[in-house]
Amino acid sequence: MRAARFHEFGSPDVLRLETVPDPEADAGHAVVAVYAASINPSDVANVAGRFPATTLSRTPGRDYSGIVVAGPAEWLDAEVWGTGDAGFAVDGSHAELIRVPVASLRRKPSTLSHAEAASIGVNFATAWLGVADYAALKAGETLVVIGAGGGVGGAAVQIAHRLGARVIGIDRTQPPEDAPAAKLAERIVTPAPEEATAVIRELTGGRGADVVLNAVGGTTFEPSLAMLAHQGRMAVISSPGQRRVTFDLLDFYHNESRLLGVDSLARDMTASADLLDGIAPGFEDGSFHAPIIAHRVGLEEAADAYRHVAAGTRGRVVIVPERSEP
Repeated sequence: MRAARFHEFGSPDVLRLETVPDPEADAGHAVVAVYAASINPSDVANVAGRFPATTLSRTPGRDYSGIVVAGPAEWLDAEVWGTGDAGFAVDGSHAELIRVPVASLRRKPSTLSHAEAASIGVNFATAWLGVADYAALKAGETLVVIGAGGGVGGAAVQIAHRLGARVIGIDRTQPPEDAPAAKLAERIVTPAPEEATAVIRELTGGRGADVVLNAVGGTTFEPSLAMLAHQGRMAVISSPGQRRVTFDLLDFYHNESRLLGVDSLARDMTASADLLDGIAPGFEDGSFHAPIIAHRVGLEEAADAYRHVAAGTRGRVVIVPERSEP
């Protein structure tokens, strides 16, 4: 099979299209023909060497959608989707075939094409962990999403809307009109970080947010914490650039705030499949919508596609190996 591979860490230039042996099924693993695989920022960071658990040489790629071609009889020819920790210590989805645990197999929602299904995994799994699982957002509560125009932010807006929560988004710029955040959030505001707390207090009548999902980190951390209502919860999913932050500990404990770290990479492919079980009904009933796909490329264009993601392209970048969707 063909696969995008890297033998050293670095920029997307280290990716090479290679022919390698096909993976094989065994008692605990199936082989899936990859019809589509998205590129996540964490895939770019993986190639750059930012994850100590990654072993070389490696095929990257966390998300996929395709058809089972080897494995248990009951799964053969099934259309499946998946996400998780592939591409780090085991080979990932940026190839024509991927070997996955049988326990991780989940049928793709019939409402999604393979390219759409492959664009959902990491973003929705992370948002689901932060909003639905850890923060336990309830109907009638207010969620503020920092970075609402991004992949995880857009997924969080949709999840919160389906749960019956009020959603306010914060971003540097207004998202496109067809973006989930623009369609479903009550408001999208674009204040400077130092002004964000006052804006949210005003929009909530002084009370603050029950939950904040912070998908940006850095200079937004302390203002985000300060916009929490009493006993509010903040879930943090990222720390690009500035890793160390400070905040007023006295205010933190007087407010009885709760700070939650969210790391979707801590879930292997099987644990991530359990998250997809919670997410899939939203796509089946039309509550959730697949993200906008900005670019579809072949495996031979993987390095260029990684550059697009590294540059912060809005919308998803999807690798589509040379095969036709059924």
